[in-house]
Amino acid sequence: MSLQSDVETLWERSADGLTASDAGPDERATLDSFLDALEAGAVRAAEQGSDGWEANEWVKQGILLNFSLRETQRREYGGVGYHDVLPLRSTGDLGERGTRNTPDGTVVRRGAHLGSDAIMMSPSFVNAGAYVGDGTLVDSCDTVGSCAQVGADVKLGANTLVGGVLEPVEDTPVIVEEGVSLGAGCRVTSGFVVGHDSVVGENTLLTPRIPVYDLVEEEVIYGELPPERRAFTRFVESSIGEHDLFDGGAYKPAVVATAVEDRTLEATEREDALR
Repeated sequence: MSLQSDVETLWERSADGLTASDAGPDERATLDSFLDALEAGAVRAAEQGSDGWEANEWVKQGILLNFSLRETQRREYGGVGYHDVLPLRSTGDLGERGTRNTPDGTVVRRGAHLGSDAIMMSPSFVNAGAYVGDGTLVDSCDTVGSCAQVGADVKLGANTLVGGVLEPVEDTPVIVEEGVSLGAGCRVTSGFVVGHDSVVGENTLLTPRIPVYDLVEEEVIYGELPPERRAFTRFVESSIGEHDLFDGGAYKPAVVATAVEDRTLEATEREDALR
């Protein structure tokens, strides 16, 4: 049987009442093989098809099974005790692939993929099921949520949150495509897709609930930033200002997107050289 069919069978058995105390060596072997495949990048929580990014439901099911069919244990990593259903990911393979993780605070949970020539600065956290591409920088105080898909050659500025979206399994997680630069303090949540080679200003919130005013195509869109855009936060008038409780105008956040300027690209290239 394939790994996918093994996971789908376990999912059905779990729905029928299989618990962590019922799981034996065969079930645990399937769960471990699945985590190995995630770490190797052989399976991913979402993939890009002809109609855009789509969730791999069975992969998200496998991640959830690793929580529901395991019991919390006391574990130790680097001399520090903790309690969790999953151990942390072994980092012994990182050095041979050119990936760096600085000490005292880079935490990679089991089932997370870290690409070659990537950098993790401390403190930072990559959750189970996340995919971090080759050459990507995860800077200090960054979080990459469960199932988030971060492409190659991405820069996550300090104190950036890339949300996940593990449940429901049919929902596409947060996607940050290749070549993106997210400024310090950015937040990307709720399945938002950041198009490739975009540059996002610091402290920008990207979520489907906030409109993106794309000045290139002259349209307002939700849930995605098109490729090759320069984006930043602005405030636009809100109809709430017409409410009796408020005197004067009121404003709501929005994201403004323009074409990436040559000088912006040059700045990011210089930053790559410094890295």
